[in-house]
Amino acid sequence: MRRAIAPRLAVVLGYVLVAIAFAWPLPLHLGTHLTGDPGGDTGVYVWNQWVFHEELTTGNNPMATGKVLSLTSRVDLTQHNYTPFLNVLALPLIPMIGVIASFNVVFLIVCVLNALAMYGLARRVTAATRIESWLAGLVFAWSPLMIARTTGHFSIYAAAALPAFVWCLVNAERSRSMRKAALVGLCMAWAAFSDAYFGIYCVLIGLIYLGALVIHITRRERTARRAWKWVLDVAIVILAGLIAGLAFGRGGEFTLLGIPVRMRSLYNPVLILTVLVIARLVVWWRPHLTLSGTGNREPGAGSRGPGAGSLVRVVIVAVLACAGPLSPVLYGLGSRMLEGRFVNPKIFWRSSPPGVDLLAFFQPNPQHPITRWLTGDPLVTRPTIFVEYTAALSLIALAVIVFALWRAKYRPAVPWIALTVGFGLLALGPFIQVGGFNTHVPGPWALVRYAPGFGLARMPTRFAIVASMGVAVLLAGALASIGARWPHRRRQAIAVIAVLLVFELWPAPRPLYSAEISPIYDRIAADPRPVRVLVLPFGIRDGTWEIGNFRPRNLFNQTRHEKALFGGYLSRVSPRRVERLRHEYPAFDALILLSGKAPFGLEARAILEERGDRLITQGNVGYVVIDSRFVPPERAQLAIDAFKLTEVARDQHLTLYIPKANPPQ
Repeated sequence: MRRAIAPRLAVVLGYVLVAIAFAWPLPLHLGTHLTGDPGGDTGVYVWNQWVFHEELTTGNNPMATGKVLSLTSRVDLTQHNYTPFLNVLALPLIPMIGVIASFNVVFLIVCVLNALAMYGLARRVTAATRIESWLAGLVFAWSPLMIARTTGHFSIYAAAALPAFVWCLVNAERSRSMRKAALVGLCMAWAAFSDAYFGIYCVLIGLIYLGALVIHITRRERTARRAWKWVLDVAIVILAGLIAGLAFGRGGEFTLLGIPVRMRSLYNPVLILTVLVIARLVVWWRPHLTLSGTGNREPGAGSRGPGAGSLVRVVIVAVLACAGPLSPVLYGLGSRMLEGRFVNPKIFWRSSPPGVDLLAFFQPNPQHPITRWLTGDPLVTRPTIFVEYTAALSLIALAVIVFALWRAKYRPAVPWIALTVGFGLLALGPFIQVGGFNTHVPGPWALVRYAPGFGLARMPTRFAIVASMGVAVLLAGALASIGARWPHRRRQAIAVIAVLLVFELWPAPRPLYSAEISPIYDRIAADPRPVRVLVLPFGIRDGTWEIGNFRPRNLFNQTRHEKALFGGYLSRVSPRRVERLRHEYPAFDALILLSGKAPFGLEARAILEERGDRLITQGNVGYVVIDSRFVPPERAQLAIDAFKLTEVARDQHLTLYIPKANPPQ
């Protein structure tokens, strides 16, 4: 028994040490610093954990809150990137060590969970040893694209549920056990509670994985007619010439069979050319599709599966097991749909969010100290682009996989190739970019995003997380193949590769951001009244649009003063709520104009002066905070006069006021 436990403890301890080393010097500043800017997305994730704790400990439903957009009813959080899984981990820690320290401890726990889940998956689906699987966990949990997410997108980094889902999927597919099918559904719910995108990813993973097992593609011996080949070849050549003329020439107008044709961009011509090229490849390959009766083509699975009927039962049980834990979210989403509050961003053909650059997969680790020294810190030069569009994989891992394919006769299973390549292509977005150049070639996401439900995962860059998982599995298989090919040199090879991987992935010392909050908020926190706080600039913001100028830092500051805010930021805000605010509070639009850059006219000034006292009393405003960085002095004075404010504290760019109509007792 002790012999079995000791290696597992060594695996966990190894990951714990790596988590501490790769986050250094964060472990020395758990209560005072963060790995991301609290004025950005990091502050919102800290707020998630705090507000979840606040609502639950006060006896409220934690899937709704009255802390933001508080002039209306409680806000439903089912469409907010709320991270319930991370919130639950932080729940018992917050009373003991505080909000900031809890957030950092949860972050380190998630690092270890990511690695352990990947380790378990590699052990399950490959012939890798413990150390080889351990390296797979290292490559997944601390790949450059994952480290980039820890500077802002902590929900995307909490990806342990994805390899756990695949682990359960493989077990259920091989055994057709209803109990293991239920685990698939539970892991899918876990994934959705980690990040809403992950629930969609699990559906795509299941479709790709099972499709690769069930569908057999072979090449027909009989060739196509030469006439079809000739027609397609001529059409491709003509259209390619037309595109070259449009790209390098000045004309976009021509006449075809007497019909004037105008082209202002390359999107439609390249789309047609892509379709023709795919058709030509199909004619050349002549694929023949057949369906497997059992779907068990994974190496080692044999033909134990009893048939397609049992596979259907597995899927049904998994769906039901997933729906149970997600029922609060599903109920909230259903209510939003029935009431017309469900927010579904429009999908545009050309202006939708782009994917990652193809070359981004193969760039050196941007967080490595040497890379930062040579090129500059990407967190300083391009923080938003860095967190969203970094997709760098381990170059050492890719080199090992290629070497194993070439020399060690490594032949990975079809599902893992399909998952890795498939999600890598999805991450390229609707149109493939190479070296910053938009090729206008549509990727798979150009069509998948229009499938019902899948379009909600609107940022294609995040598909790279699953591609990184596939690379980790392929690395474990490659290491196992190298060890089998040269058994006498296995230890030396693994040792060299391990050293190279640790050196390549090393991101320390990590840039840290102060979690200090202005002391003026301590004065607000000391007031026992359930008053609201109005912060100028004021606004409402979600992941796709905003009105006014709400700063996410206000949510982070709220974790200190704990009073409800007028405005707010959520991933999705219903336009109906905004219209309700406009109807019930005529000064709403005046505050929006005051907070923006548009001219502040006489009409808005009159509304603010006339309705200022009423807004203070009706909204139970106890404090007003004005940020001089974003509110010009003349506009700040308008607010001071309209709301009859008295200054009580000042700290750098922040000034705290109390209204005469609602002073503290």
